[in-house]
Amino acid sequence: MAKEEKDYYKILGVPRDADEKAIKKAYHKLALKWHPDRNKFPEAEERFKEIATAYAILKDEKKRAHYDRYGMEGVAHYTSEDLFSDLDFGNLFGDMGFGFGGGSIFDRMFGRRSTSPQHGQDLRVQIEIPLEMVSSGGKQEVTVNHPVACPACHGYGTKSGSSPPLCKSCNGTGRIVSTQSESKEKQEIKMQQIRVCSLCHGKGTEITDPCSTCGGCGQIEKEEIVKVTIPPGIEDGVVLRVAGHGLPAEETGVPPGDLHVVVTTRSDSRFQRRGPDLWRAEAISVLDAILGTTRTFPSLDGSLELKIPPGTQPDEIIQIKGKGLPRFRDSGQGDVNIRIQVHIPEKLSPKEQKLYEQIRKLSS
Repeated sequence: MAKEEKDYYKILGVPRDADEKAIKKAYHKLALKWHPDRNKFPEAEERFKEIATAYAILKDEKKRAHYDRYGMEGVAHYTSEDLFSDLDFGNLFGDMGFGFGGGSIFDRMFGRRSTSPQHGQDLRVQIEIPLEMVSSGGKQEVTVNHPVACPACHGYGTKSGSSPPLCKSCNGTGRIVSTQSESKEKQEIKMQQIRVCSLCHGKGTEITDPCSTCGGCGQIEKEEIVKVTIPPGIEDGVVLRVAGHGLPAEETGVPPGDLHVVVTTRSDSRFQRRGPDLWRAEAISVLDAILGTTRTFPSLDGSLELKIPPGTQPDEIIQIKGKGLPRFRDSGQGDVNIRIQVHIPEKLSPKEQKLYEQIRKLSS
């Protein structure tokens, strides 16, 4: 049975005459949904790979022309390196104000060699923001404690602030190699033993006059306040990337890693959040459910008035359109949904008992 041919236009959900802007927008939306760092479904990685492949082919004019004319056969000869070597997926996510460490996942999934320079390890922190900031967006301060290159010695660890001399013991290699020869059955066997240099501990340099600020290690602890831009309507679990604010690299002169800020929504006594929609439970009396009433409750920008019509049933949901949160990277607003809970009195006064019995007789 022949293998079903993939339709890359269908995968991205765009028409065959879609322009580059529409293709890129569709990729952004689907990549957000299926990125394995956010989507924990087992099929997420395979789906993300499929979406990325479709984007890589349809974005490139030549590859797209081959695909349009010959189908899968026209692009079957392209390797992962051919498809992704000229695309900076990190910048694609960066253009949207957040990132997922795009390069690393493509290295893992496609075996692509990274073209970015070596850098320090990335740092990951999590913050909670109130619903008001989710609604309006803005700047959020994030306090990070992490090591940074010592400003006094520029990370070299020397008092002079310049590169230290090579270790005399290992000549800068960080290793000591010893060779032994042994004759056995008229054959000479050479054995090499490689060990870490005990003088420089594998660094390859020897610091004789250490920096007084960092003690020769080249790093100091620093509390850093980083301002992160929060886009309106940001979804829970989205990772905002702040370039250059991660951990310093082990090698001097190599840039530090990035700071990845995982954003979650702080719990709120007024509402529960479900995407762009806000939910609230409102308790009313039996009489209010029967006769109808009006309730006012606090909202994100003041207050909301809710008209509860006569005959409202328990657990009925009344929707206030367009009063929820902004739709993330899309137009429009979510809704406020009010779940009505009818409170049944557990005890009645003799007068109330009599009145309810009269109502029952009238309705029988």
